Amino acid sequence: MSVAIDVHDLNKSFVGRRVVKDFSIQVEEGRITGFLGPNGSGKTTTLRMLCGLLTPDSGTGTALGFDILSESWQIKRRTGYMTQRFSLYEDLTVEENLQFAARIRGLDRRAERVSEALAQLGLAERRRQLAGTLSGGWKQRLALAVATLHEPQLLLLDEPTAGVDPQARRAFWDEIHELAARGLTVLVSTHYMDEAERCHDIAYIAYGELLARGTADDVIQAAKLATWRGEGPGIDRLAPELLENPAIEMAAPFGLARHVSGGDAEALERALAPYQRPPFRWARTEPTLEDVFIHLMSGVEDNFQ
Repeated sequence: MSVAIDVHDLNKSFVGRRVVKDFSIQVEEGRITGFLGPNGSGKTTTLRMLCGLLTPDSGTGTALGFDILSESWQIKRRTGYMTQRFSLYEDLTVEENLQFAARIRGLDRRAERVSEALAQLGLAERRRQLAGTLSGGWKQRLALAVATLHEPQLLLLDEPTAGVDPQARRAFWDEIHELAARGLTVLVSTHYMDEAERCHDIAYIAYGELLARGTADDVIQAAKLATWRGEGPGIDRLAPELLENPAIEMAAPFGLARHVSGGDAEALERALAPYQRPPFRWARTEPTLEDVFIHLMSGVEDNFQ
């Protein structure tokens, strides 16, 4: 497959704080890549540099075959951008918002494009409803319709499903995968593990640094994290005691159970040996993406400090 994005050593600082550090990535055309990381990790800044909305302090690269420094306007024309916060006109109807977006972009076939967008995203029956009266899920669909009205080659989604119910999130992701299947390259910033797992691959960023890259399974395997699942009455009260042992990096709650993890499998098993007794039950398990997320976070320094 052809490469849609190919950037190297991007850096960006604000008020003396370096928020993106030597960032390099390649993204294939038609892929959904999740930018996973904590709040303030540089995800949004990175996305904006990739589509020409921000100029990096240093670094080079291309997006959609255009230079991100000298041809950023060409990238912007071919990019759809959906922000975390609903930013359309709430006192206009669904259809009027789409018509306005079509005029602002100077699109041809405006009526046809608007009708197709309404039908594709299930908005036709709500075309005359004021945007401000839509629920979170329907606002999300409208925002996606506007972001893709000009048939972009690249779509940037910044925390796209914050505050949206699970059913609406599922429908949204179904639509995103349909768009990708038609060749659209999608970049998604998120800190939700389940959303990251819906992406074709992940770029894990913490405080401006790219720490891991690949599919969810690739990232989990590369972390080489040993994890045990513990169950039994009172296991929730063991965490402070367990964390006193340096072999135990985390003891995270998972419902009524605990996931206990560490980088050294043998040392972790020895640390858990005193607790391998009733009423506790322990079993070796595969780490989750969340386990790996917490593990990777422990090895980086917060750049706000």
